[in-house]
Amino acid sequence: MASRPIRLLASFATVGVWTMASRVLGFVRDILIAAFLGAGPVAEAFFVAFRLPNMFRRFFAEGAFNMAFVPMFARKLEGEGKGAARQFAVEAASALFLALIVFTALSQLAMPWMVYALASGYAGQDRFDLAVLFSRIVFPYIVFISLAALFSGILNSFGRFAAAAAAPVLLNVILIAAMTFGWMAGADIGLVLAWSASAAGIAQLALLWFAARRLGMGVLPARPRLTPDVRRLITLGIPAALAGGVVQINLVVGTQVASYFEGAVGWLWYADRVYQLPLGVVGVAIGVVLLPELARRLRADDLAGTRQTMNRATEFTLALTIPSTIGLLVIPALITAVLFERGAFTPQDTAATATAIMIYALGLPAFVLQKVFQPAFFAREDTRSPLNYALISMIVNIAIAIGLAPVIGYLAAALGASLAGWANLLLLMRGIRRLDPDLRADERLTHRLPRMTLAAIAMGVVTLGAALLAEAVIPGLRTVALVVIMVLSISVYFLGTALLGAFRPSDLLALARRKKE
Repeated sequence: MASRPIRLLASFATVGVWTMASRVLGFVRDILIAAFLGAGPVAEAFFVAFRLPNMFRRFFAEGAFNMAFVPMFARKLEGEGKGAARQFAVEAASALFLALIVFTALSQLAMPWMVYALASGYAGQDRFDLAVLFSRIVFPYIVFISLAALFSGILNSFGRFAAAAAAPVLLNVILIAAMTFGWMAGADIGLVLAWSASAAGIAQLALLWFAARRLGMGVLPARPRLTPDVRRLITLGIPAALAGGVVQINLVVGTQVASYFEGAVGWLWYADRVYQLPLGVVGVAIGVVLLPELARRLRADDLAGTRQTMNRATEFTLALTIPSTIGLLVIPALITAVLFERGAFTPQDTAATATAIMIYALGLPAFVLQKVFQPAFFAREDTRSPLNYALISMIVNIAIAIGLAPVIGYLAAALGASLAGWANLLLLMRGIRRLDPDLRADERLTHRLPRMTLAAIAMGVVTLGAALLAEAVIPGLRTVALVVIMVLSISVYFLGTALLGAFRPSDLLALARRKKE
């Protein structure tokens, strides 16, 4: 008998809407950082400092830990009941908390070496000392946000996605408020950002703990015990941790390359924020919802449902990612100028950031589709295959980023990331066919994909024409022009998909209303 499915579209929409809110507020945050600090040494020091705990957060929590924890927790919940699932959550939280406290204490002692490992180009400069100071203040954020990720996994396993998706909104609200009041008080904006980041981690953890408590899952860490379930969690988590570590090495390589070009760490940071909008809204929503759904279906031996879920997730992903990719390729300079070009952020910064956005956009479909295929491995408790693929993609990234840096400068970091993303995706697609030889694009997906692409290309032509016309007619009203162009582009795309038969509103309604199978 098939397991009760999560209502995919409704769940995607819930996560997507909250993620969109977080990303919009994130843009407001980055607009303020750009205005106050530009791409100068204080901004670059903060970007490195904030990247450190977020790197290890993905290593410990969202990567290694949750990819192993969520399938095990979902199986406990479905097979042994809520009490057994709660006990497992206590054991997992206790082990995670101990590891985080020890790691954070050691990291405080080793912080200068950690900053050097991430941005050796800063050595001997004021921004190196600033980065060390900011990193020591920010780093405890990893404890709070990693525990928050555990509660996110619990909530997601119950099919409750809203609180976990809303939590990042708190981070941006707190950072925006702190910068605003700090600027009014004449405070050091760099220090304000560092201290408020740690405070935001506490707020996110509190929100998710209370949400889990309403489900009877407001667990607290206890004395760690090496139970069979914890051993299994560690066994599954180590390959996922190594895979997560490989992904973070890619980020380190990119930051290291950029640190040798003045302003480049800032340019890549702002470019990353732009292309992360569709990646976050679509890719994160897919990954968060898909893992517990696939774990349920596989436990029920519902292979047909698994294949249907994968195809619909791919269809939904590409329907939004293809036009986003084309939009970023066509008008990156206009987007960058509207978002960031004010205060300390100059037209030269806009040009450099826009070029990086175009290169990242080339990898966007691969980055998003990875979120569709990776859960298929983790739901089967296969964490080794993604590790092997990540190692290969890491080699691709290092070779391109370091090898081409003398030729194309900081842009080698963006190009390496994009090509490594495609390498990883191709390996994931080949690997999933070995797990399920019958998993392939169904007739509906193969019918709609070329039509989506054609509609997106038509949208791109209209977008480019509208941007050139706006520059000639209303050159001083960039914000108004961007809003009008976005509305026009979205209208053209969805009209095109309707005329070509690629995507119909009735499909969305049918999927949203789907009940128990």
